[in-house]
Amino acid sequence: MPEHQARIRVGGPGAAPDVVGLHPGGFSAARVEDLYAEAERLGYDLALSTLTRTRDEKQAVETLLDSRAEALILLGAEAPAARLASLDRQLPVVVVVRRISTAQLNVVRASDDEGLGQVVDHLVELGHRSIAFIDGGKGTIASDRRRGYRTAMRRRRLASQIRILSGDHTEEAGTRAAHQLLAEDGLPSAVVASNDRCAVGLLSALIRSGVDVPGAVSVVGYDDSVLSRLACFDLTTVSQNARQQAHHAVAAAVERLDGERSAPREIVLAPHLIVRGTTAAAP
Repeated sequence: MPEHQARIRVGGPGAAPDVVGLHPGGFSAARVEDLYAEAERLGYDLALSTLTRTRDEKQAVETLLDSRAEALILLGAEAPAARLASLDRQLPVVVVVRRISTAQLNVVRASDDEGLGQVVDHLVELGHRSIAFIDGGKGTIASDRRRGYRTAMRRRRLASQIRILSGDHTEEAGTRAAHQLLAEDGLPSAVVASNDRCAVGLLSALIRSGVDVPGAVSVVGYDDSVLSRLACFDLTTVSQNARQQAHHAVAAAVERLDGERSAPREIVLAPHLIVRGTTAAAP
């Protein structure tokens, strides 16, 4: 191990490095594995501090700080930008997934606007016009994806078809959206969910109700989670290049620790659509 070896701690919707990282409950174990692999490659250890139903982001971060973390990698941090900037004055902070526009911080994320644009383009090219979107709720990530859907629909001259259903990033939200749609006179020909978990809830509820997916309704998720790759779901989704995010996040933290970079920077990666079995030509 190198002489400068440190522990990287991860915690909940955020991450912390010596490098320490912070992992939110909503992010997959695969993303954390990518961080572990990248940290190990550079000779660092990673410690994890996660969120639970009774343990919030503040507690997860404080646990890492109490253990003398040297840096923080925060996955999808929900804290206000001012709070994150205050933390960054104490030790290096790298925010992953979330866009931060009001503070100078190291940020690694994918372009959600572009990702939703790829989804809408794919569906329109399949002949879809009635394309609904299940919202992700509060927070910057959900806001960016909601805006990306609206922008893409307007760009494709489908502003009159914009429809946003209330939701969040859980399977239950997808189930509720399915029941709402099924109670109406007609279904949209395609539904895009703000993340894969929501899409899986939607998909399962539609199939249980006898709806042919993708014959009658196409379904798209977002994140390319392990769930989306299961044969029983085979979900069309968007990859955020999680491995590249892990690479850049750990590298940014290590650069700060080694004094190689003092000015914060934002790294925005291009997402890419992954077409699987839940999308087809519009009926």
